[in-house]
Formats: sequence, structure tokens, C-alpha cells
Amino acid sequence: MAGRTHAHAALIPILAALLSCEAACGRREADNAAPAEEQAKAGAKPAAGRAAEGALCKEHGVLAALCTKCNPKLAPVFQAKGDWCEEHELPESICPICHPERGGKPAADVASDGAPADGTKIRFKTKDTARLAGILTAKAVERQGGGGIPVTARIVYDALKVAELNARAPGVVQKLFVDVGSEVKQGAPLAVIDSADVGADRSRLAGAVARLKVAEENMQREEQLEKEGLAARKSVLAAQQELDAARAERASLAASLAVVGASAGGTGGYTLTTPLAGVVTQRKATVGRLVGVEETLFEVVDVSSMWAELDVPETDLPAVSLKQPVVIEVDGLEGRELKGEITYVAPAIDPATRTAKARVPLANPGGALRANMFGRARILAPARAAVMVPRAAVQRARTVKLVFVRLAEDQFEARRVEIGATEGDLVEVTKGVRPGEEVATEGSFLLKTETLKESIGAGCCGED
Repeated sequence: MAGRTHAHAALIPILAALLSCEAACGRREADNAAPAEEQAKAGAKPAAGRAAEGALCKEHGVLAALCTKCNPKLAPVFQAKGDWCEEHELPESICPICHPERGGKPAADVASDGAPADGTKIRFKTKDTARLAGILTAKAVERQGGGGIPVTARIVYDALKVAELNARAPGVVQKLFVDVGSEVKQGAPLAVIDSADVGADRSRLAGAVARLKVAEENMQREEQLEKEGLAARKSVLAAQQELDAARAERASLAASLAVVGASAGGTGGYTLTTPLAGVVTQRKATVGRLVGVEETLFEVVDVSSMWAELDVPETDLPAVSLKQPVVIEVDGLEGRELKGEITYVAPAIDPATRTAKARVPLANPGGALRANMFGRARILAPARAAVMVPRAAVQRARTVKLVFVRLAEDQFEARRVEIGATEGDLVEVTKGVRPGEEVATEGSFLLKTETLKESIGAGCCGED
């Protein structure tokens, strides 16, 4: 593309002699339409000034000052400059039927942003000029749900696959097995912690085991004596009660040690393990540190899947629902599109941003997605029609985006457009272009330079 750009730049001096730029906003030409002396006698403002400040003609939907149906004398002026819609008998640049996006008003004032006016026309002096300049065109197409609802997105961890691990019992860290970035399997050891509480529980458990053994032997003896008629039933019941109490104590202490991950044998240390496989993303434990049960020592995250959190504007929420398909483009992964479905829409709106959170689970087998990545997403709405044009058709002039529409074989018109979502090599145009219109693609940069020279009054062409 760089070679083509330089080649086109070399053609600019040639095109400058071949092209004539016509401002279709109606302001300068409307000023010329009425003789200056007549305006001075009437003490009136220029025609464009009156049009900009005037009201719409309720009958025909255009500015009353430019309505050729109410003021037939204006028709020859617009016809002479080629700004005329034969079908609707109104100036083409403000025809509300041909250009509903303009609201029956003349093109924007270029003085405010330094960009070409909406409707600025570029006419070639010969029909072969476009071919010689290498200007190609493509038709704008309409697609159902092609653009979707554009929203911002942020990648976060799957909350169901995050483990925050703290000490099961207070103690001192004796040994570490992992560090930040370590990949671990489910049940893998993270650290060994020496705990006096665990040591005491182990001692009590040993005592409970011995007590249980004695209780079992006593129960067997009392049952044998009862059979021989040498022991009363009361003694057997007392032995049974002691046995049940010993069993309960042993089970309680064993469960307590199981919670901290300590076995029945050994000293007062226990091993802290991970309940899921993943990557260690945080480690606050250090050897020799006294830790309590309230602080998080490790964080382990399974990054095989992530969530995309979407910020859906309040006005777009009625069109968003569960299982709605979403296409996401993430900064840092240029050219890669991620697809998923909405599984959750928050019931509350952020009072500061006036947006609601929506969630889209995403597979992440290669680990390319990372938490806190930002991107753009579009929520596909099947009932919504979108006008799509090639990316190459959109040119930026100062702060304005332009598309050049072919009106005739030797004439193009600049349209100010607003851009929506992208789909491959196509871009959604939310206003300014209708389906079926031909837009300049290859060579549209040259058209932009000509409109900039005419609009800004500069003698040279510059690329933003």
C-alpha cells in the first residue's frame, strides 16, 4: 500500500489541473446566486447565513430560504451549478428524499472543523481522468445485523476458575514450592506451614485414637460378660456410650486436620495445596513469615478460559439479551476476532457511566488473552440493518471521516459519515451513505486532497 500511496501522491499535480472542486454546501454559491447589491439593499444576510438560521419548510422538509418549490426563482441557480434533483424538483444536496440524513439542510460549515463540507463535489474535466488516476469503486451493501451494537470490552479472569488460598491454621512458613508464574496441577503443594495449633490437634487426635481403642476393648468385654450373665445391661450401655464419644472425638479431630491438609502423623506442619490447576498469579508467603488465616497467601488462576466484560450503554440495553452473539477485537491481537455469546447482563446500571455490564465467556487455549486487556465488541442484532463499505473507502480529514460517492462517471461527492463496527475488510457507516451507492476505494485519498485544497484554501495537499 505504501508504494501505491506514493504513486498517487505523484499524480496530485496532474489531478490539480484536471479536477474542479465544487462546494455543494450552498453557502458560497447561494451568496453568488443573488446579486450583492440586492442583498445590500434588502439589508439581508447572505443566503447560506439565512438558511442556516431559518426554519424548515413544513410542506417540503427543507430550509424555507432554499426551498425551490416555494421560491421557483431559485431553481435555475441550483440547476446551473449541477445541484439539482430532477425527480423531486429540489436541490440534490438538500433533497430530504435522496439524502434523509441531512434533514433538508445545506452542508456543514467547514470553518468549524477545517474539513470539506458534506456534499462537496469533485468533477473531472474528462471522463477518462478517473481511469487514468486509478480510482476504483465498490457498492455499499446492506446487511442484517452486520454492524451490531458497538461497545467497549475488557478481558477479566473467569471468576469460577480463580482460587485465593490462605493459611488453614496460623503458623510459620517453612518451605515454598512455587513462585509467581508457576504452572501447577490440581492438588499440587504450594507451601509447608508449621503450626502449633495443628501440632496440638495431632496430639489430641493421638489421644482420641487411644481412647477409642480402649473403649472398643471395654465394649467387647462388657458384651461378653453380659452373655455369660456376669454383667448388668447398665454396664453394657455405659460402655457403648463411652465408645460413641471416643469415635466422635476422633472423627472431629481427624476432620480438623483434613481441613488444613495435615495428615494424622508427623509434627505440627501441614502442606497447603491448590484445589485447581492453573498459573500462580500472586504469592505473598515468604519463608519464616508468621501467617494468619485471614490473609491471602497465593492466587491460582485457570486461564484456559476468560471473560469479556462489555459496557453496554443504557440506551442499547433493550436490544441486548442472553445468548446474543458477540464479536470482539482486542487491542494487542490485531486482525483476530473472538466470538462468543452473552451469558449475563447486570441488573444494575453504573450511575457514573450509565452503562451495564454484560459477560461473554471466551476460550483461551493458547493463553493469548490476558486480564485487563481492552478492546471493542459488537453485539450482533439480527433485526438491525447496517450499511457496510470497504475500509479503503473511508478517509479522515482533520476530525471528520469522509466517503466519496460516485454520482456520475465524471463526478464524485464527499459525504461526512459516522463509523460503526467493522467486519473483516468492511466498515459500518451509520449515516451518510445508502445501500447500492458506489463509493471510491482505491484512489479516494486523491479525492480527499482536492476537497481539502478547495475547503481550506491551501495551495498544497497534505495527508493527516
